Formats: sequence, C-alpha cells, structure tokens
Amino acid sequence: MTSSMNKYICIALLLTATLFSCTSKKGDMIVEGTIIGLQKGTLYLQKMQDSLLVSVDSIKLVGENSFTLSDQNTEPQFYFLTLQEKQEEKIGFFGEKGTITINTKLENFYNSAEITGSKSNDLLNEYNEMIGKFNDKRLDLYKETFDAQQDKNDELVEKLDKDLQRLIKNRYLYTANFSVNNSESEVAPYLALTELFNANISLLDTVNNSLSNNVKKSIYGQKLEKFIKNIKENEK
Repeated sequence: MTSSMNKYICIALLLTATLFSCTSKKGDMIVEGTIIGLQKGTLYLQKMQDSLLVSVDSIKLVGENSFTLSDQNTEPQFYFLTLQEKQEEKIGFFGEKGTITINTKLENFYNSAEITGSKSNDLLNEYNEMIGKFNDKRLDLYKETFDAQQDKNDELVEKLDKDLQRLIKNRYLYTANFSVNNSESEVAPYLALTELFNANISLLDTVNNSLSNNVKKSIYGQKLEKFIKNIKENEK
C-alpha cells in the first residue's frame, strides 16, 4: 500500500469520525444502565410533548444489554424508558440534568427497575412509598365492603363507605402537604396535576401559591396555573 493511499485512508477515517461526532446526539441528561436477560431489542427514551408521547432518543441492542440514551433536559420532568418488546411495562421516572442509572431485568421490566442519580425521582419515590400504604388500605376497605355486602350488613357497609371517603380525603391532604413542603421542586406541581386534578380547588390553589418562582415558570408550574384558571372560568 502506497504512502499516498495511506494518506487518503487516514483522511477518510478522520472525516467519518468527525461526521459521526457531529451527528451523534449528546444531551445534558444521560440515562444509562443494563437490562439483565435482554439479547435483542429497541429501547426508547420518551416524554410528553403537547399531550403526545414522543421519543427523544433510542438505541437498538443486539447481543448486549447495556445502554446509553440522552436528552437536552432544560428542567426536571417525567420520562419513560420503553422497550419496544415490552411496551406495556414502561419505566416512568423523573429526569433531570446529569447521569441517571436505570438497571432492570427483561422479566418484570417495570417492577425490577432500580433508578439512581435523580434527586427529583428520589423525591417522587418518597411520595409513592406513602401513597402505596394508602392504596393498600383502600384495597382492604374494598374487600371488607364486598364481604359486608355479601352478608347484607348494611350498617357495616355504611361505616366502611365513610372510612373510604375519609381515606380519600386524607390522601388528598397528604399530597397537598407533601407538595407544599417540597415547593422548590418540579415534583410539586406534577403531583398536583396528576394526583389532585379532581380535588377541591382550594387544595390546588394552596399548592400553586406555595411554589417558588422558578418552579412556577417550569413546564408543570405553568400547566398547573393554566389548569386552575380553566377550572375557575368554568365555575363562573
């Protein structure tokens, strides 16, 4: 091989590497991890935009189970990690700038997920842990109510219905208090929108009025403001 040919090959390789580096997407939020048991599949990083679920990055995995995805994250918001072969088991998480690690298994893709590296997601997990206890209690009440109905025990059914309504009210209050106590996090308006959308307007107002200026300007902060405004206009 002549020296001139070597020169042309080197130039071609350099141009290829430059082209790849220019076209390869690199955001300030990196999502990396492994999917144990995966041999082949396509993984998507998704988020909501204008009420539509859109893919912001993807990777096709063949013979490997490690992945790296990214997005240009301007503020903390909710994302989904979706494996094409298991679309019914999306892994939801609160993303933010930095490196977030998600390790899971192909079997029980959603339930096996371990997520680290996002303070916003840690905060959401803290909330969900308590809400899980509310949900367990609600299921217990449903079962007790069914049994009471089978026994035609109307008095007990009435009591259990009051207990259920009280539980629902306490869940709303807990969500509002949690949001107010974390008013400098985008998780606060997110919870108001997803958990308090059918609660008393006063609870939504309480959360909205507690938000820091930066959070008020965020995606969820602006959506909450608009949501409350629409409710009040419809009530007129």
